[in-house]
Amino acid sequence: MDGAGLYPDKPVPRHVAVIMDGNGRWARARGLPRTAGHRQGAEAVRRAVRGAGELGIGYLTMFGFSSENWKRPANEVDDLMGLLRRYLKSEIAELHRNDVRLRIIGDRSRLAADLVRLISDAEYATRDNGGITLTLALNYGGRQEIAQGAQRLAEQVALGHLRPDEIDVERFGGVLGTADMPDPDVLIRTSGEQRISNFLLWQCAYSELVFLDKLWPDFGKDDLAEAIREYQSRERRYGAAVGTR
Repeated sequence: MDGAGLYPDKPVPRHVAVIMDGNGRWARARGLPRTAGHRQGAEAVRRAVRGAGELGIGYLTMFGFSSENWKRPANEVDDLMGLLRRYLKSEIAELHRNDVRLRIIGDRSRLAADLVRLISDAEYATRDNGGITLTLALNYGGRQEIAQGAQRLAEQVALGHLRPDEIDVERFGGVLGTADMPDPDVLIRTSGEQRISNFLLWQCAYSELVFLDKLWPDFGKDDLAEAIREYQSRERRYGAAVGTR
């Protein structure tokens, strides 16, 4: 193994997706409000981005706020949005220095106008960076993304720009928010829960799933390396028989 504990003869995943779970449980175990867990979780995001870059991962996509998270208490939602504002204001310079390209996927229509401006400014400032691509999924839902993609293609058919028989897997993937990225090689979820929770449903069709017991606020580079080692130990067959790939 190399210095990070990875297998040097096995490929590192190009694209890692992460469901950051466990902030509330982390806070509850310490007698703290859930907002404290979210703040500590933001520190774990920084560690994960640095670690991914050091481990040679090209794309890191993180589930920041789901379309279902609006059902949470208003004060918790407000705190999450405040954390996002602070992250976009304070981290962009560091992301830029580290050659990180930031992208946001999800429905921005429900986000506050100032937050949408911060997102657009951050994407523009880092658009030409050639290092790791960090994608944050905000107000995102996999089913919603698929439905919106179907609507876009239906509109093209209605306008006569596309025939129904021209719609295939590649064309459908091209209307999704991740069209210019490879599909995730591995999806990591922290906290011990074993669900994908409406995250990247189309894109994770053949992703390896790795579930870690570590709560997200305690997540660091070593945990990312552990997940990658697990990924490296598996044989990806994409539906083929053992030994045929």
